[in-house]
Amino acid sequence: MQAQHPGQTVLVWFQDEMRFGQQGTITRVWSKTGAKPRIAVQTEYDWVYIFGAACPLTGETAGLVMPYVNIEAMDKHLEAIGEMAGAAHVLLLMDQAGWHISKKLKIPANITISNLPAYSPELNPIELMWKYLREHCLSNRVFKDYDELLDSGCAAWNYLVENTSLIKSLCHVNWI
Repeated sequence: MQAQHPGQTVLVWFQDEMRFGQQGTITRVWSKTGAKPRIAVQTEYDWVYIFGAACPLTGETAGLVMPYVNIEAMDKHLEAIGEMAGAAHVLLLMDQAGWHISKKLKIPANITISNLPAYSPELNPIELMWKYLREHCLSNRVFKDYDELLDSGCAAWNYLVENTSLIKSLCHVNWI
């Protein structure tokens, strides 16, 4: 990759999307021994998607909170990643979702996409970011409406990306 882009810094980034919504995630909570904690469970069907990408080396991220997942949304995310990378060239590793492998994608000049093997989420460290967000920011909650879902997704993403050392530790993989 470096030979194809002489004079440019080449960075490896990972990308994925996460859906969360009113059916939420239930996680462990502290309670007195012998007491069963009460947790509200919601059964409505609004969803929000977080598109996220991160560079394990620098801790830089690019994210979008969107109401849908499709090629247009992916194009916007690729554009945001390209802008974050600046003069560097990005080797973007991601899964093989339909909107990731579409020939209609508008890929910025400073991004090269490489797809991870199918059905192998364990190879994408962004999955650990999603797990962290679900456990620490988006679990055991009831969202009153779509706007609150959207606001919560933005707040969760912003909370996560303020700490680059956390991003580096969550996304670090030896095989890069």
